[in-house]
Amino acid sequence: MMRNDPIKHVFIWPAVLVVLAISIFPLIYSFTTSFLSYRLIPPIPPRVVWFGNYASLLQEPRFWNAIFTTTLIAFIAVGLQYVIGFGVALALNARVPGERLFRVALLLPMLLAPVAVALVARMIFNPTMGPLNQFLSMFGLANLPFLTNGRWALACIVAVEIWQWTPFVILMMLAGLQTLPEDVYEAAELENASAWQQFWGITFPMMLPISAAVVFIRLIESYKIMDTVFVMTGGGPGVDTETLTLFAYQEGFKKFNLGYTSALSFLFLIAITIIGVTYLALLRPHLEKRR
Repeated sequence: MMRNDPIKHVFIWPAVLVVLAISIFPLIYSFTTSFLSYRLIPPIPPRVVWFGNYASLLQEPRFWNAIFTTTLIAFIAVGLQYVIGFGVALALNARVPGERLFRVALLLPMLLAPVAVALVARMIFNPTMGPLNQFLSMFGLANLPFLTNGRWALACIVAVEIWQWTPFVILMMLAGLQTLPEDVYEAAELENASAWQQFWGITFPMMLPISAAVVFIRLIESYKIMDTVFVMTGGGPGVDTETLTLFAYQEGFKKFNLGYTSALSFLFLIAITIIGVTYLALLRPHLEKRR
């Protein structure tokens, strides 16, 4: 087939129309619904309220609490994932003994379903029957309220996120480290540069573009966290661990408040867009130096 052959449209346009049908139409429908007062249970006929749902959400303390909780989990978990993942990738790249075994073992958590991981974590962190508290009681320590206290529950969720998704950071950073040119390090060794000077002066700046991409991907993914929180705490105690996606689930699938949930979803989209744009704007000067 030639480049300008019109037959290519026969193959392209059906796929384009399917993508538009399954992605653009729901988006437009949801955006339209966000301006309606539309509840299925009890059945209430749709009524146009324009920005009423958005105004109600912005005055809702539970909405701001969900934003704060989601942001806290995302930033702490991703920050620690990056530091731990970069460190482990450096160690694996240095050819430590048993490197292949570590690679396989460290990647296993990422292959598990988040719901299964959350179920296991809920059993481990059970305040009364969990093995972690039983282990602590062997040393005469009191049981800790892992999932019944807000701060402890947040810490447990962050720990599970770090355990499951740090392997992704390791994988990406290790792939980046193995593409760095060795002659730069040979020149640095000739200059008697220490290991720290080589890392801070060579490795970290050269890994900055891939670091930015990895952190960006994980940050966006962490903002969508729901299954882990739903299984481990259900958003509790109270609403101490309720995230934005869980809040949307409660409103959409338990209260069937469709207009309110659509407005919540679009506010969530706006928040994610602002965070992404700000993150890229802050990094742009540093990334342009690497070009």
